[in-house]
Amino acid sequence: MAYKADVKTTFDPTRVIQPIYTGGTVATSGNGKILATCLGEEALLTDLNTGAHLARIEGDGEQITTLAFTPDGLYLAICSRSLSMRIYALRPSDDLDETIEPKLLRTVKPHAAPVVTSAVDSTSSLLATGGADGIVKVWDLRGGFVTHTFHGHSGVISALHFFQVEASEEQPTSKSKKRKSRQQDEEENSDEATIGYRLASGGEDGKVRVWDLHKRKSVAILDSHVSVVRSLDYSPEQKLLLSGSRDKTVIAWDAPTWKAKATVPVLEVVESVGFVQEGAYFYTAGETARLRVWSVEAGGEITEEQEPGSEIEAIVQVLHQPGLPFVLTVHADQTLVLRSLEPLATRPNRKIPSLPVIRRISGTHDEVIDLAYIGSDRNLLALATNLEDIRIVSLEGGASRSSSDTPYFGADVALLKGHDDIIITIDSDWSGHWLATGAKDNTAKLWRLDPANNSYECYATFTGHAESIGAVALPNAVPQLGSKAYNNPLEHPPKFLITGSQDKTIKRWDIGTQGKAARANYTRKAHDKDINAIEVSHSENAPLFASASQDRTVKIWDVEAGETIGVLRGHKRGVWSVAFAPTDMPALTTGESGGASSAKGMVVTGSGDKTVRVWSLTDYSCLRTFEGHVNSVLKVVWLPPPPKQAKSDSRRGIQVASAAGDGLVKVWDAQSGECAATLDNHIDRVWALAVKPKPLLSEAEQKRLSSKDSEMADADEDESHEDQVTLVSGSADSTLTFWTDTTAITAQQATTQATARIEQDQELQNHIRANNYREAIVLALQLNHPKRLLDLFSAVVSGTHDPASICGNADVDEVLSNLSDAHLWALLRRLRDWNANARTHNVAQHILYALLRLHPKERLLNVRKRRKTPIPAIDEEVNGDLAQAMGTLSTKEKTQESVKDVLDGLKAYTERHYQRLDKMSEERFVLLWALQQMDGVAAGGALDGFRNDDVMMLE
Repeated sequence: MAYKADVKTTFDPTRVIQPIYTGGTVATSGNGKILATCLGEEALLTDLNTGAHLARIEGDGEQITTLAFTPDGLYLAICSRSLSMRIYALRPSDDLDETIEPKLLRTVKPHAAPVVTSAVDSTSSLLATGGADGIVKVWDLRGGFVTHTFHGHSGVISALHFFQVEASEEQPTSKSKKRKSRQQDEEENSDEATIGYRLASGGEDGKVRVWDLHKRKSVAILDSHVSVVRSLDYSPEQKLLLSGSRDKTVIAWDAPTWKAKATVPVLEVVESVGFVQEGAYFYTAGETARLRVWSVEAGGEITEEQEPGSEIEAIVQVLHQPGLPFVLTVHADQTLVLRSLEPLATRPNRKIPSLPVIRRISGTHDEVIDLAYIGSDRNLLALATNLEDIRIVSLEGGASRSSSDTPYFGADVALLKGHDDIIITIDSDWSGHWLATGAKDNTAKLWRLDPANNSYECYATFTGHAESIGAVALPNAVPQLGSKAYNNPLEHPPKFLITGSQDKTIKRWDIGTQGKAARANYTRKAHDKDINAIEVSHSENAPLFASASQDRTVKIWDVEAGETIGVLRGHKRGVWSVAFAPTDMPALTTGESGGASSAKGMVVTGSGDKTVRVWSLTDYSCLRTFEGHVNSVLKVVWLPPPPKQAKSDSRRGIQVASAAGDGLVKVWDAQSGECAATLDNHIDRVWALAVKPKPLLSEAEQKRLSSKDSEMADADEDESHEDQVTLVSGSADSTLTFWTDTTAITAQQATTQATARIEQDQELQNHIRANNYREAIVLALQLNHPKRLLDLFSAVVSGTHDPASICGNADVDEVLSNLSDAHLWALLRRLRDWNANARTHNVAQHILYALLRLHPKERLLNVRKRRKTPIPAIDEEVNGDLAQAMGTLSTKEKTQESVKDVLDGLKAYTERHYQRLDKMSEERFVLLWALQQMDGVAAGGALDGFRNDDVMMLE
């Protein structure tokens, strides 16, 4: 029997994982809680502890070159290639979601060339900008004006740093003494508050200049680097200025004399340096992706030898706020890593390993190629993101975290390293503890995942294909409930792995308990072109697997024998994806007899010909073809079948989902062949799509399900949650969208609204019959019932007229005089519509006359200004047909029209009605005159009688 949903299928994007950093400058607040990052031309503020997006600042159309965050977290300065600098004040939002509301204070043009670097002083009052024009400027943040302008560098300003020294630290030269004597009077009158404030600037010329903000001049020129100076830092405890350059050296400068105290050969391009632990140590970071720590006293490196990273992992920036126990490293691959400084405090001046990683934050997941749910609770997601590594992200947590050790939703949990080239495909087994990966390095790997113990290790490597591996598949059959393999999946790896390659072959690999030196059980020449996908059936006995290829065919194979048992032909382009239907999936019906056509199961395929097809494994024929995508279908999955305990009228039906290059995800009703829902939240092709499996049952749950009473109790629970299906889609736009099936909720809401509508409609009719004018008129306006409202006013106008009433009924006059602004505005629109119809204009004119007599013109003219939103009670969807028949406007038009528009409409048709009456009056007088003229020439009583009757009628 076919299962058909009673209402329209709906999916809502409940959660989204979006990029937070795509390159450029990164800044943090003084307390280290707020992270400011660049997203192209936009800036994003993120809570570093919870991952929540606090504010998103739109750009000016050009790429951001640098941004600066004040230590107090109250101001943010953004500079872009448009030569503008925008300064924002950051205040907590009035909402209860703990967001930040940025307010643009001013926009200025700081330099004649783009600003390359910027810095803020410790008091959050001064901002320094260094441009590509070689000029350094100091700004008053709150006032928005320039306080200092320094010239001297011959190239791009590449580093800036504010610091403060004691007035007695520097030893002035004889030249500076003479200048002081000549300018003594001027300096005595200068601002004493700026004494000791310094600004260090590094340039492309390799020079470091120290500027005295009090004397407004350069007090030192430090010329020892032979390449770009990339970073500066000052230690008040050590009285040292540290400079790091791309000449692979770091120099410590003595502040009192401004002479080089120590030169450290780092032997790598340095991008960032800084002091930690009150100046006892300093760190260096650069092209080799190593964060190295050096002792200031000993002058040597205290971190152990580290393996250099790749070029894309190079560290481009390091952030450290004084007093915080961590540093944040920013890498070229848009990854941010928090590292703990605790080993420096516990093991002073002793060799230590590299600083431990607290957390890894992926600024962007680049192009999401494939994904899979992992973990026994399916609370983790494995991502293949166009890189050589697999990223594991958490799917638990909400807007806040209970502790610092609990990852938030979307946080990186682990990184699986091992492949030498981009990973193309991944697949997880039934338990979620084993993950297979295939990459362009011609190898496949099997990973053992133990999230409970934070263990993620490579279990086996499979080598043998001559070209890239484009498809991998692990067994999908679930072991018997209560078996050893079911209870302890970590100690029972999958029995085999199927791989498919661009070399057009498939291989079956038998996985032993040792696993390290796996060999192929068989190799078969499978297709004439690249193999795009492989899927293993859910049957434990005599399992099958399917291979989809660019040669437009899908082949069904026997896993044990490695022989082809069927070929699916019909697609006109290459097949990108294939999936077996679950074993408990109901069969599709064909014809009027309703006979099952899929006794042995079904598969669904997605192709470059933009179609999705469902095939029978009985005769390998095509059962359904779904058309609707406008680009290649890249991924297809089956939605879970409805529970057997569910009521027949509430079952979801057989559904499949597809993702395509048009950026859409579609859900199809397999029985009817129609598109049940279209999910749109991506702006680029959707490569990955997965359905969240049900979590594994614990022993207690197994015992509970084994009892009959529990089965009966769970029937209602399953029925209430049968539609809570979760889909996740991954796109080339670096976005992951989690879709939740809200069909049951939507149906319940629709039923509730329809019931309430019927009750209110019946209440309206009761008020009309009982002549309860106040309740009837107000309710008719709220329910948007123009026909019943017109009938009510027609009865009043055409009924017995009360001489003391304006419209004909004193009770109606009272109701009209006490209408609220919302109801008065709705009634004016109704009168405008009725007045446009010759059959109903009489009623409209009577009611309009009453409104003009009962309300002053000031209120009528300003009634729309008091409303910011349209009347929420009007339901255009429910009464759309009736509203259209009565000439009402759409919701969009209603929100745009004004009182003037309505009054203009009333005026235009009212003038037309008066013109028609004037014309009729003229015709009446002409006819009377003609009859009077006939009276003088006519003779006979009959004619007189006819004339008198006509005159009486005309009068």
